[in-house]
Amino acid sequence: MNRDEFIMGFNARYRQRKPFVFLIDFEREQFILFDENEAVKNRFWLAFGQRGLFPAYVSVKRPSLLRIHPVSYDEFKEKFDRVIYHLRRGDTYLLNLTFSTPVELKGSLQDVFYAVSAPFKAYFDDRFVFFSPEKFVIIDEHTIRTFPMKGTADASKPGARKQLLENKKEQFEHNTVVDLLRNDISLVSIDVEVRKYRYIDEITTTKGKILQVSSEIAGRLDSRWFAGPAESFLRMLPAGSVSGAPKPKTLEIIRRVEGEKRGFYTGITGWFDGQKLVSAVNIRYIERQNGKLFYRSGGGITALSNLQDEYEEYIRKIYLPLA
Repeated sequence: MNRDEFIMGFNARYRQRKPFVFLIDFEREQFILFDENEAVKNRFWLAFGQRGLFPAYVSVKRPSLLRIHPVSYDEFKEKFDRVIYHLRRGDTYLLNLTFSTPVELKGSLQDVFYAVSAPFKAYFDDRFVFFSPEKFVIIDEHTIRTFPMKGTADASKPGARKQLLENKKEQFEHNTVVDLLRNDISLVSIDVEVRKYRYIDEITTTKGKILQVSSEIAGRLDSRWFAGPAESFLRMLPAGSVSGAPKPKTLEIIRRVEGEKRGFYTGITGWFDGQKLVSAVNIRYIERQNGKLFYRSGGGITALSNLQDEYEEYIRKIYLPLA
């Protein structure tokens, strides 16, 4: 559907308190919206926490990443250096740089959807699967909350939590995203405040445990939201944690440096149950293109970033969170 059809369908269902699910790409060019019963029929399956929209799947093979083929260090460095150039010019203060990595997978994308453990999972018609740890916004009655996630570390390293919280680059990156998301939800709400600042979640992966840093920001929805919920939601996109700041100029640089559209990767998936709207950022993402599989991953680049550290983080984020 096009943007106008999406807005009309979103607003009508939201005001009627009729449950629906939706999908928006990073570029805000592709829009998908289904009623709950339509979603499963159209092979758009979701699992958000304890709630799920998917068929029973009896035979599940345990999937695994047999091989990954990361971009070379030299290719990563070339794009990293272009971002650093813009950072030093003051064109951007934080840019989320991502890459598409060919992978060989044992099992299917459906197997991945059923087997992985993550707060937010989605599978769409054998085109992609994601298993995201990151909320975008939760809207409940008159309250909006967002949970920017920035900062990753290997949990097995001695003193990993302390080092992660004290790392100057990670502090700057997280502060920038918190400020950006605070501004974004101020577009539709008032009395915005940071409720929790830089808390750590531990995530289990096939490569071991990793630490992720998040914050919680909340506001009180005002007349702008209720005048046009869909338009207000789109106004906050793309998510600041997967773009950067200042957002408009940073998006221009991302388009030039990455050289390809992200599509539904780093877009948003949402579920309105008739009362509460919960949405997630589409990261930890495997997609099928021309019969081949690619894992999309990346990280935030600032003027304090270290090339080797960023290259290692890009590779470290290529994993399956299997129990």
